[in-house]
Amino acid sequence: MSGDWWFNLRTQQVEQGQGDPNAERLGPYATEAEAAGVLERMRARNEAFDREDDD
Repeated sequence: MSGDWWFNLRTQQVEQGQGDPNAERLGPYATEAEAAGVLERMRARNEAFDREDDD
């Protein structure tokens, strides 16, 4: 099932298919692993942006 993995912001869990409203989750992602890593990718992007902003 490609493209229907989500990261639920309320529960901090990866879920597949229908779940909480989209306002409470991130996605969809093609794989479970991609959904599971979304917060780490967001942190890394924010840190990179902050470093660029400091320059």
